[in-house]
Amino acid sequence: MTPFANRIALITGASRGIGRATALLLAQRGADVVVHYKRGEAAAKEVVEQVLALGRRAVSVQADVEQPEEIRRMFREVAERFGALDIFVANAASTAFRRMLDLKNHHLARTYQISVFSFVHAAQEAVKLMTGRRGKIVTVSSFPTLRYLPNYAALGSAKAALETLTRYLAVELAPLGITVNGVSPGLVETDSSRIYAGDNFASFERQIIDSTPKRRIGTPDDIARVIAFLCSEDAEWIVGQTIMVDGGMTIPSPYIQLPEGTR
Repeated sequence: MTPFANRIALITGASRGIGRATALLLAQRGADVVVHYKRGEAAAKEVVEQVLALGRRAVSVQADVEQPEEIRRMFREVAERFGALDIFVANAASTAFRRMLDLKNHHLARTYQISVFSFVHAAQEAVKLMTGRRGKIVTVSSFPTLRYLPNYAALGSAKAALETLTRYLAVELAPLGITVNGVSPGLVETDSSRIYAGDNFASFERQIIDSTPKRRIGTPDDIARVIAFLCSEDAEWIVGQTIMVDGGMTIPSPYIQLPEGTR
């Protein structure tokens, strides 16, 4: 099955984690892929090699998405290499994991620059390359937009803004034939989640598993499959939605427990 044959996809933060899994899955399904990275050059090149081994075209592009000019350069490289764009996945993110009372201005500025401002600039550039191609734009949010997570105020609020921008952009672009949606992962086994939890990752993971109906944490592939669906024609009638992909973690109330032996 190659539903993305002759499609060009750009995924930010594609050298690892969810971005990497998405790049490889889209390539497996026929897409040519632009692998964006900021620092992980070797990892990005590994993704490119894997895409090439699948018989697809691929290129890695280094860019600091905190800088609008770097974003414009990235899209110029896409235009020069492929001439157009069909899929844009806004996955890159970074933050400082601190209590809200301990956040400094530079923590907030960098978090919002990468997750919010860069998305606006990138979407403006992506649309120029999607004209007449029924493009797909997918944002990657995070479940703490709806649930409190310690030390997550900066990124949680930035991702909430990203979800709002997803809805606004979806309405503005729908008349152009471009579909915009998002995914909101629960806890996923990535470098970022391990950095967040630090030495307490095993305990944190256990808590998540115990509170998740599926009784496991997510994998990058779990999220990539939903992103791929939103990039497909099967999702054409889904517009401006951010889909929670968390194994049911955010559904149960942690404060209500049935008496022992009732389930």
